Amino acid sequence: MKAILGILLTIILLPAWAQEDELPPATDTKARNKIQAARVAYITDQLQLTPQEAEKFWPIYREFAERRKALRQQLREAKQNPTPDQNQEQNGQAALDAQFKIKQQELDLEKDYSGRLLKVISAQKLRTLPDAERRFRQMILDQIQRRQMQQERRQNLRDQQQQRLQQRNN
Repeated sequence: MKAILGILLTIILLPAWAQEDELPPATDTKARNKIQAARVAYITDQLQLTPQEAEKFWPIYREFAERRKALRQQLREAKQNPTPDQNQEQNGQAALDAQFKIKQQELDLEKDYSGRLLKVISAQKLRTLPDAERRFRQMILDQIQRRQMQQERRQNLRDQQQQRLQQRNN
């Protein structure tokens, strides 16, 4: 089953990754949708969700993921944007306080949604969720890295061919 899922993910995601580095917005949206579909398939498989569980799980999970994404964006902004009217020490303390507040909000969010998800799936499946998310992210990063290496190799081959042609012409 895992081999089939891996092949399916590769088939789904390969066209998205085969695009040029500068994607137009429509293609970028298509790529995101393909990755999202692959995420759903992967996590559904890893958690071994039944169709009934999946039907109830995914709307709750998507809502949770969106809210978590917004909090993580706030955290990034809090780390990057010091308050201009404070000295460096005050900025540091304010940034730490803001980071702790946002992390606490994220923890509260996770507790809230864990309670909601436990009404839909078992505790064991919920415990498996963070690992499945992590493995999926790593799988995507590995495939992106492989794609970049392949692009570099192709570019190097093109450059070498171009050099040979130039040498022949000279």
